[in-house]
Amino acid sequence: MILSDKSIRRRLADGSLTIDPLDPHQIQPASVDLHLGRETLLVDEQEQAKLVAGEEVLYGKSEGEKILFPAQSFMLVMTAQVVRLPHDLTAFVQGLSSMGRMGLLIQNDGWVDPGFHGNLTLAFYNANRIPVELRAGCRICQLVLARLDRRAEAPYHGKYQGFRGVVGSRTAGSAEGARDEAGGS
Repeated sequence: MILSDKSIRRRLADGSLTIDPLDPHQIQPASVDLHLGRETLLVDEQEQAKLVAGEEVLYGKSEGEKILFPAQSFMLVMTAQVVRLPHDLTAFVQGLSSMGRMGLLIQNDGWVDPGFHGNLTLAFYNANRIPVELRAGCRICQLVLARLDRRAEAPYHGKYQGFRGVVGSRTAGSAEGARDEAGGS
């Protein structure tokens, strides 16, 4: 069952769900708006000729108030909020239609497992032939929360748990070098 605004407020008030920082205006009828953080990762095309699953991915990291999404490129960004889900909630990340209408498409597997905590890393693709500029702090996606039929027996404790900031792909199992996180994949 998807949580309503009233249920979201109740879970935040009792401390079983944490979204920080959070302004009450971010809570929508059946979701919570999340904002763009300041860190980004872009695949370093100068240092690698191709990406191979299971091998380390090299990224260029940047941080700033203005985030420039290059034309027809893929970039990882972070949410400004840190999310902590209890063992009986899961969440779906949904892109905003206003971003899609600008040609900025979100893909992060769209799923956050019960027990996850940390910043969410979002994968964006700019489908335009021109760059798109956003500012840190703007609305970037919605988090839709759903209650499980019972608490997860084995909540998320994976390779993206607890990170702060943007995190790159960890298919190589490396501890650093790259960081990616959407919350459990």
